[in-house]
Amino acid sequence: MADEPSKTVKAIETPTRLEYTYSPGRASTRFLRNMERKKIMGQKCTGCGKVYVPPRGACPRCGLPTEEEVQVADTGTVVSFTVVRVPSDSIQLELPYAAGSILLDGADIPFQALLRDVDVADIRMGMRVQAQWVDDSELGPTFQNIQWFHPIDEPDVPFEQFQEHL
Repeated sequence: MADEPSKTVKAIETPTRLEYTYSPGRASTRFLRNMERKKIMGQKCTGCGKVYVPPRGACPRCGLPTEEEVQVADTGTVVSFTVVRVPSDSIQLELPYAAGSILLDGADIPFQALLRDVDVADIRMGMRVQAQWVDDSELGPTFQNIQWFHPIDEPDVPFEQFQEHL
């Protein structure tokens, strides 16, 4: 039987399950233990001086160990962002919502986090934000201690000051 164009399959649903076992290593273990104390710790490269959050144990540029720990702030700058407007069964957030690349003060690479407590139309590159932590009773060795980032009352950072971090 020939396929008819009006009966073309456009989507399928396939149940899947993935389980991971993650061994964090020394750098990640120290990072996660500090997150449990609401401290964000990066590691600094002895060669180029860049601070990596979360730490990797070695500099991806220089290949040198990053053993010097550096505390960075829980405030930062939105260097880019995405507004999500498409629903998904696996996402339990009200649409639209935004995720941003946040460059923490004192760090040299941004990471992804939710942006909340702001209308998505008001989010912009250069906007200053701060981490919203979980209650102390919920703290654990996880990056999920930071629920999201929200705007703070500070002037936007000029593009020239963060353009290399895009």
